Amino acid sequence: MDKRKKRVLITGADGQLGSELRDIWLSDALFEVIFVNRETLPLDELDKVYERVIFHKADYIIHAAAYTAVDKAESEPQQTDLINHLASVEIAKAARDGNAKLIFISTDYVFQGDSSIPLSEDNPTNPINVYGQSKLAAELGIQAILPQAIIIRTSWVYSIYGKNFVKTMIQLMKTKDEIQVVADQEGSPTYALDLAKALKNIILSGMWVGGIYHYSNEGKTTWYKFAEEIRRLANLSCRIHPVSTSEFPTAAKRPPFSLLSKEKIKHTFKLAIPDWQNSLKEMLLKLENHP
Repeated sequence: MDKRKKRVLITGADGQLGSELRDIWLSDALFEVIFVNRETLPLDELDKVYERVIFHKADYIIHAAAYTAVDKAESEPQQTDLINHLASVEIAKAARDGNAKLIFISTDYVFQGDSSIPLSEDNPTNPINVYGQSKLAAELGIQAILPQAIIIRTSWVYSIYGKNFVKTMIQLMKTKDEIQVVADQEGSPTYALDLAKALKNIILSGMWVGGIYHYSNEGKTTWYKFAEEIRRLANLSCRIHPVSTSEFPTAAKRPPFSLLSKEKIKHTFKLAIPDWQNSLKEMLLKLENHP
């Protein structure tokens, strides 16, 4: 008799990363993959999270669901903490008690952004907004319960799915003659499909080395230069004006520097990470054909 297929539970099924994971994993013959969304796993109903997660008897859990409305989080700190921190702790408890391996998706926003060199996993954390505080609390809570969990911090995520910077820029550039984009925040974009492939490769590798890792596409840019590259690749003519963060106030502060060092994840799991321009080009080609 065949051994039972390994079972993977993926939260945040309708989000950018969850949707990309669905595309690359739904027809996989080696795994039974279960996708849950906010209806089937409501993270704000804390008393239900543990039971609903452990019910699936997963071998692996990729916890990609989160409260990601960064500016709105400033006015909803309790709700943000409930979904991002407390629910993640319940998922870690279910993973521990069900002998599941857990991958948790975190953020560059755990840093305050005062560095000038790529941030490594052991750089001091000091989040400057509610969203970052909730994700750091989740990291600490998960590690206390499940030290062998893999925590992956990522940044500037975009996809053909959902709402994101790339799709917003294209829409604006098609409808406006000129726009303003912040030019004094540095980091690197992350194509959610690349991150999804990396997560799958970590599980397929058969290696499991718990700890915190950083993942984004290779290279460094600003939001302004990112927008310029979107314009060039999409062959649009909208004028883009660079502005400072102080000229473009938002409810939540953003770290001015959040470039992540990927050396640890590349070395540990033998991952090749694409350059951000190449990934952006690939995404835009897919977006043209996406309904």
